[in-house]
Amino acid sequence: MNHQILKSPAPLSAGAIIYSLLPFILILFLGYLTIGLPLAVLPLYMHDYLGLSPVTIGWVMASQSMATLLTRPLSGVVTDVRGSKPAVFMGLLFCSLAAVTYGGSVWVKEIPSMALILLFIGRAILGFGESLLITGILAWCMAIVGARHTGQAMVWVGIAMFSAIGSGAPMGVVLLKWGGFERMVVIAAILPLLACFSVKFMKPIPPVRDVRLSFFAVVGEIWSYGSSLALSTIGFGAMFAFLGLDYAAHHWTSASFGLTAFGLSYVAVRLVFGGLPDRLGGLRVARVTIPLQIMGLILLWLASSSWVAFIGCAVLGGGYSLTFPALGVEAVRSIPPQNRGAAMGAYVAFVDIGLGLAGPSAGLVASNFGYPSVFFMGACASFLAMIFIFGLSQKQQNIEDVQP
Repeated sequence: MNHQILKSPAPLSAGAIIYSLLPFILILFLGYLTIGLPLAVLPLYMHDYLGLSPVTIGWVMASQSMATLLTRPLSGVVTDVRGSKPAVFMGLLFCSLAAVTYGGSVWVKEIPSMALILLFIGRAILGFGESLLITGILAWCMAIVGARHTGQAMVWVGIAMFSAIGSGAPMGVVLLKWGGFERMVVIAAILPLLACFSVKFMKPIPPVRDVRLSFFAVVGEIWSYGSSLALSTIGFGAMFAFLGLDYAAHHWTSASFGLTAFGLSYVAVRLVFGGLPDRLGGLRVARVTIPLQIMGLILLWLASSSWVAFIGCAVLGGGYSLTFPALGVEAVRSIPPQNRGAAMGAYVAFVDIGLGLAGPSAGLVASNFGYPSVFFMGACASFLAMIFIFGLSQKQQNIEDVQP
């Protein structure tokens, strides 16, 4: 199927790109802190205070990604039809509501079943909020900088996301020690509302009025790259869901710093090498980044000390950092502008698929083989992604060879 290639303005300088995207980076950072703050403490809270099993914890953690996945089509439609600004605004409101909902589990923790229900509902609301937020922000950023800088837009969006996750995890631990789970929830609910205040005064980008592809037609265009992204995300999801419990099982401290190592490495690689997907092509970059992910997960699997695990987290973060924009550049290359929101929703949905598979499968593996085994499972999934990427690279090379 032939599509209109996205037309872009003249190339922007690196400084101009950063200046244009800075407001969106700050908004997304505040919104994603709601996701990052409970990451290191929520699994421990469920295990230690509610007495939930690893499998149940895995399902609760995965429920956010499942809700995000199921609402991607709606988020894409809202973004394409109503515009990016309403999508971002609604997403932030839902993120705030989610914190209040799952935070209510504190008041009924003497009734674990009721607490579990609130956790599931809160995580589901957070998933919908994240879906609207990230789809709207990505489409907004791409419209601001143009198709020529799609990779850069994805790079800076990812920097905002994982800066929030990397800094939010230790902040959550500090807030937990300072004022308990309740205080952390209050902070998590307030931060997206501050971002809403900023969004209110930003100039919207009018949606493109043209014939649109269906969401599932867009999925058909990008599924090969999305499948590779989903497989490479499983290890990342397993690490975030079970790193804290793995540290506790080894009697190591400061699991939150492992998440920080992931986040710092992720951000550093994007800052230094963020322009490579646009310049070299996404598949060339992914052939390097996915093997790095495998190496980091193997280090986590075999870690004999917290320092080895710390290094494994950093290597995994550095590898995963450019996988998303690298495959994204290839995925949205020929999607028309009126489907920009749907394309972003469809592409990011594959992250949700990977995370949704990671929680329950890692919980099952952990129950039967111990917590370190979840990292080996993730390494195997990333190895499959690497096979996919080399196959796509060969196919692309064959097409280039036959072109005049």
